[in-house]
Amino acid sequence: MFKKMLLLVIIIFLVIFAFFFLGFPKEKEDLFFGVNFSPKHARDMGLDVKETYLAILNDLKANNIKIAVHWDDIEIEDKEYDFRELDFMVEEAEKKEANIVLVLGMKTSRWPECHIPYFAKEIEKEKQQKKILEQIEKIVLRYKDKENIKAFQVENEPFFPFGDCPWTDEDFLKEEINLVRGLSNRPIIISETGEFSLWLKAAKLGDIVGVTMYRRVWFNKLKRHIDYPFPAVFYSRKALLIKWIFNKEVIGVELQMEPWGSTLLYYSPLEEQEKSMNIEQFKKNIRFAKKVGFKENYLWGVEWWFWMKKEHNDSSFLNEAKKLWK
Repeated sequence: MFKKMLLLVIIIFLVIFAFFFLGFPKEKEDLFFGVNFSPKHARDMGLDVKETYLAILNDLKANNIKIAVHWDDIEIEDKEYDFRELDFMVEEAEKKEANIVLVLGMKTSRWPECHIPYFAKEIEKEKQQKKILEQIEKIVLRYKDKENIKAFQVENEPFFPFGDCPWTDEDFLKEEINLVRGLSNRPIIISETGEFSLWLKAAKLGDIVGVTMYRRVWFNKLKRHIDYPFPAVFYSRKALLIKWIFNKEVIGVELQMEPWGSTLLYYSPLEEQEKSMNIEQFKKNIRFAKKVGFKENYLWGVEWWFWMKKEHNDSSFLNEAKKLWK
């Protein structure tokens, strides 16, 4: 009996392993790409936000942009909202017929991940949540009728414990989603780590599942870079499961196209950056995404491409990226 049970376990393990790890997919060409953009990160990189954003539209010619709407950029003082920068980005994209995804909430990507205004940092959780709902409502109502707003992403990787965040609360996430859904008919994206999740929670809550794809990362416990061992089929087969179970689409919301090191990017020496991202790795990651085959992919690192051009006279990453929008 024990031997039969052991054999069954081994067979199940081999079937699961084969499903997620075996396969040789061909690169798909009928995909479309966009970029992630954080105004705060652009400023931290020493870039002019408006100049960089216009270059994304006019020089890079990207026609799908996912904008991180950081809470402390919008509500600098309690109940004092400044939409001038975001208005500019939405309106300029509209002129170019470029689609926009707005990322809303407390956790909206880029360090420290949770972007809490100074006035809200010391108040209790319930009051923070009330403030978050207030700013989400104002943002959605302001832009919901803009035809180029393609979707709203509520929070960024809300189930993944990464960043300087005071709390996580799945019940509150549902409250945020219900608020957005009640104010707009745009699809809601919920994102998860592409590598360390089956994406089931995001599929239950969102209309679209957004996942990250990172290839060469800094592993703090080992104090060195590692290449993730996950093949392209690992992502595409998980997406197939989501389609089977929930009938929902999976898109790539963060495809690594910039370095990942032991320190924040704007503090990292160039020679350290080159350990995790160079032009060959850049091309390799694009090919990898084409093998995964998500129809929609947002590249992570556009601010860094422009920083490389400005600070190091290196346009190779921008030039390579431009090929995706020709």
